[in-house]
Amino acid sequence: MTNQIKIAVIGVGRWGVHLLRNFLAHPQVDVVAVVDPHPERLAAIKQQFNLDENVVLTTQWEDLKKVPGLTGVAIATPATTHYALIKDSLQNGYHVLAEKPLTLDPAECRELCQLAEQHHLILMVDHTYLFHPAVEQGQTVVQAGKLGYLRYGYATRTHLGPVRQDVDALWDLAIHDIAIFNAWLGQIPVKVQATGTVWLQGAGEQGSRGVEGKKDTNSPLPQGLADLVWLTLTYPDGFQAYIHLCWLNSDKQRRLGIVGSLGSLIFDEMSRSSPLTLLHGEFEQQGNHFIPVNQNQVVLELEPGEPLGRVCSCFVDSILNNTPSEVSSGWVGTQLVEILAALTLSLEQGGQPVFLNNCPQV
Repeated sequence: MTNQIKIAVIGVGRWGVHLLRNFLAHPQVDVVAVVDPHPERLAAIKQQFNLDENVVLTTQWEDLKKVPGLTGVAIATPATTHYALIKDSLQNGYHVLAEKPLTLDPAECRELCQLAEQHHLILMVDHTYLFHPAVEQGQTVVQAGKLGYLRYGYATRTHLGPVRQDVDALWDLAIHDIAIFNAWLGQIPVKVQATGTVWLQGAGEQGSRGVEGKKDTNSPLPQGLADLVWLTLTYPDGFQAYIHLCWLNSDKQRRLGIVGSLGSLIFDEMSRSSPLTLLHGEFEQQGNHFIPVNQNQVVLELEPGEPLGRVCSCFVDSILNNTPSEVSSGWVGTQLVEILAALTLSLEQGGQPVFLNNCPQV
């Protein structure tokens, strides 16, 4: 295979434009086409990136089939469109990098993974956090046992918008922290629970209403799209992670931690100076008292590099080496969609526990 691959970017909205930027900068990529249903976006990116006249700019996905030698596509469109676009791409012989989530249906995800394998094509999901230097370093720390016995984990992901109209806060935000916990622990949950509250986008006349200031009874789902969600994930060894998600909280936080018997590891994305910190500390028992000892703080140094750039490079390397990504393959994306689907079921059932993968109850 040649060391220069031809890629098309489908969707150049808020995230797709960053995929385009990274692929344009990649020495082994020739961006040959961009697809977006909005002509004004195509005009804007043509000017922004000074695209060559040979780059096909089109509002129609079907036009890509006329592009000679197209190797792969990067899909950054709404999740509801993923299944049809990915399936058609694989059937046309294109490798695929898809924005998260892979689809909104675990069965569709499994079908697409099997289709990619049948056609010997790469199917990769853009779980950007799995390529973040802090997450990579954190995984090394946790799995080296530096926290001692792992007790529990927690995460908060809040901001004032953007408010989605196609999925709720669970599907929009949770996948990041679940992916990080799974990577750090080297496990996937066996039991999940979720509760939520709707304020902004209710359904019909019952429950919370879509206009702030009108009828608001803090109704749970399924009356609308949850703005606030609380999650509990239970892993095979009994470890539990608690996640707080909200897109109408002006206190912006992106913070995740794991607590062990020897200390805590904190990933605080909002801290530019110390995004990954190891807080040593444990208890020494003196009679009936527990005295904190061995307390100190270590800011861990991280390798430089934009996570999304690493995603794009991994996709290119996977194509050139004909080897699926171990970090973020389609099957990894499928696992995460299965977890989100189970959490949705729990959310609809008012927080009842839902078990995954026929695992024994814990």
